[in-house]
Amino acid sequence: MFHYFHSSLIVTLIGFVGAWLIAGWGGLWVAFNLALLEISLSFDNAVVNASVLKHWDEKWRKRFLLWGMLIAVFGMRVIFPLVIVAVIAGLAPMPGPMALLDYFSTGAWPTNDVLSMAIIEPNRYAAILTSAHIEVTAFGGAFLLLVFLNFFIDSDKKTHWFFPVERVLAKLGKLDMAAVLLSLVVLAWMAGSLPAAEGYRFLVAGVWGVVTFVLVDGLGDLIGDEGAAAKTGWAGFIYLEILDASFSFDGVLGAFALTKNIFLIAIGLGIGAMFVRSFTILLVEKGTLNAFKYLEHGAFWAIGALAAVMLLAARFHIPEAITGGVAAVLIIAAALHSWLIKRHA
Repeated sequence: MFHYFHSSLIVTLIGFVGAWLIAGWGGLWVAFNLALLEISLSFDNAVVNASVLKHWDEKWRKRFLLWGMLIAVFGMRVIFPLVIVAVIAGLAPMPGPMALLDYFSTGAWPTNDVLSMAIIEPNRYAAILTSAHIEVTAFGGAFLLLVFLNFFIDSDKKTHWFFPVERVLAKLGKLDMAAVLLSLVVLAWMAGSLPAAEGYRFLVAGVWGVVTFVLVDGLGDLIGDEGAAAKTGWAGFIYLEILDASFSFDGVLGAFALTKNIFLIAIGLGIGAMFVRSFTILLVEKGTLNAFKYLEHGAFWAIGALAAVMLLAARFHIPEAITGGVAAVLIIAAALHSWLIKRHA
């Protein structure tokens, strides 16, 4: 077990030292809690990742763990929020070369970019990022909803956990683009329940989530290696990174309830993301998905629950504890059911 979490423990040690240097023992405590938040919200992500990674060779698994980790920590938990705020505020995400030259010559830190805002005016940065809540949840919710539907809407699927519901969804597989059609219906219904301006923002972002899923899902065919490319290679890598991004949205937004310091947020969520990836590799190499018949089903039901929470969050406030709790209950229930069936087989 230590072999799988060796890198995660090293990252944790380095991260905790960095958090202590930034904000003392209080910063260390915040980073610890953010890591727990990320792990609790992304546990189902690990199982879903494992269902894709089990088809990959060792080379691409290592790339996922190394490159994917860098993208997850710096890309999705630091750069992506900066880009969102930059678009909303109409500012550059980071200081330009000339601004940095001015800093070295005058000693005055630039103030007309988002990174500077996040450091100097963290409350303003958090407020602007939070204002994009509707777009973020609509995009992520739509993408995750399609991940959920795409797994269950399959006319060839023979194994079912929630048999009555999953059997109906499987029959819908005979209808072309059934998952996309259902997602668009859900988005239109949710948008109609919101005030006109918010509904428009929600619908546009949600449609882009659908478009992104369709493009990524079909990337394997565009590359020219149908079947294999959809499970491994760059197509699979991009799919998992966007999936991770969708999972990370609620964690990034929820992190501001604990701290406005973007460096502590990156450290805490990064530690959690590293443990999720290590756990993913463990599930793959131990063959856990094959040993527990319904574990994968439970993870995709957890994704469906998270998609529903994200979409409903545009209208209702739903605590992060409920999101993580529902996912954990579904996965544990699926694992226990699988264990009982295997024991009595």
